[in-house]
Formats: sequence, C-alpha cells, structure tokens
Amino acid sequence: MVKLARPVTYSASCAKNMEYRVDVAPRAQRDLRRLYQTIDAANSTLAQLWFGGLESAILSLEELPTRCPAIPENPDLRHLLYGRRPDVYRIIHATDHHSRVVTVLHIRHGAQEPLA
Repeated sequence: MVKLARPVTYSASCAKNMEYRVDVAPRAQRDLRRLYQTIDAANSTLAQLWFGGLESAILSLEELPTRCPAIPENPDLRHLLYGRRPDVYRIIHATDHHSRVVTVLHIRHGAQEPLA
C-alpha cells in the first residue's frame, strides 16, 4: 500500500505493458490526505484496507482510463467511482492520450455538490 507519508505523484513504474502513467495533482493529494485523516486510517485496520482499495482504484487508471464515464459538469473530464453507498467517492481525472498520462484532479464524496 502507498503510505501518505511519501508523495503520491505517479504510478510505480512505466512498465511496457502499462498503457498510461497516472499522476496525482496537488489538489487530489490534499483530498487523499484529508480523507486518510478523516477515516482515521492510521489507527484502523479496516480504514487502511478501504484506503488501500481507493489507491488501487486510482492506479487502475493505468489501463483503459476511458472506461470511465464523462462527468456531468465537464464532458472533457471523467470519473471513476469507488466505494459503496452511502460512501461513494468520485475520482475525477483528465486523460492526455498523446502523452499517455492520466491526471487525477480531485477526489470527492459522491454526495458533495457538483464541481463549479
């Protein structure tokens, strides 16, 4: 599992079978840190497992990032949903097909107001 103590900037390696590199923007890094603290993942095994699953979901964008639907607020961005109701999170990302980079822009609870 990736620990929040070290910066989350991109996926572990650029192996030849990897389709895209995943970068996590500073705002999404702040979202991850805040969520990690909110669920008290440092002190809860269950919360650590859940958070590890969220990180795995983010890194899964290496393959087929376009499998995710466009967000209603901006058709140029997509989101990957993670979690179960009522705790569904939106991993909002942009894909640069030319550079083969997926940039995670924001991680939001599904119940939050739409992006402005």
